[in-house]
Amino acid sequence: MDQEPMFKGKVAIVTGGAQGLGEAISLRLAKEGCKVVIADIKKAGIEETEQRIKTLYGVETMGVVADVTKEADVQNLVDETVSRFGHLDIMVSNAGILIAQPIDEFPAEKWLKVLEVNLYGYFLCCKHAARVMKEQRSGTIIQINSKSGKRGSYKNSAYAATKFGGIGLTQSVALEMAEYGVRVNAICPGNMLDSPLWVDSLFKQYARTRNMTEEEVRQYYINQVPMKRGCTYDDVCNVLVFLASDQSSYMTGQAINVTGGQIMS
Repeated sequence: MDQEPMFKGKVAIVTGGAQGLGEAISLRLAKEGCKVVIADIKKAGIEETEQRIKTLYGVETMGVVADVTKEADVQNLVDETVSRFGHLDIMVSNAGILIAQPIDEFPAEKWLKVLEVNLYGYFLCCKHAARVMKEQRSGTIIQINSKSGKRGSYKNSAYAATKFGGIGLTQSVALEMAEYGVRVNAICPGNMLDSPLWVDSLFKQYARTRNMTEEEVRQYYINQVPMKRGCTYDDVCNVLVFLASDQSSYMTGQAINVTGGQIMS
């Protein structure tokens, strides 16, 4: 007998849900039976991801163009979700950016942009998911954080600052929402070396800031991992499914490392 999908009847929002890790999360939640709301700034990507979900899993989905740095967009995203599906069970705050530069050369406006997307955007997701989940007295909020939320990152101050802040926000909102049956956790992945973010952008950024070739950058990061490989989308999605499920019902305020042993605290 086929096992019933874990999240049948559940509703999830995934920000940045039409590209990279966010797309992988959207697909995995759909595979587990979720009705998925794909929020992204790229309309074409949303439509492509919606079609993939419908073709592969046949679950109901909805796409919403939303910028997580704009409160009206985030409020509308949550309101449209509840209007369409009646409730919200899982909020995945995944949208994020990374700009790496030496601290003495970092343009202030670029530093602030990382803060706006990664931390302020997460705050807005928490705020508007919490107002619905508090009334429901149920739900879970999950932030995609980073190993850079646990340890400083070389010539990457803006990103690390926002991810350290994200863990503080996770813990604070978890304390506030526990009495309403709402759990809040974060996932701290290691380096996803085969993802578009790394292949199309980060290898080039780090090669420039570290005076190395792109292949040397890849090997440098692999050498730091006891398990000698990069983090994969499946590694992250497996933990996310656990944190979104009742199997983790006694866990809140946690920031779970998925780093192959690179970070152990």
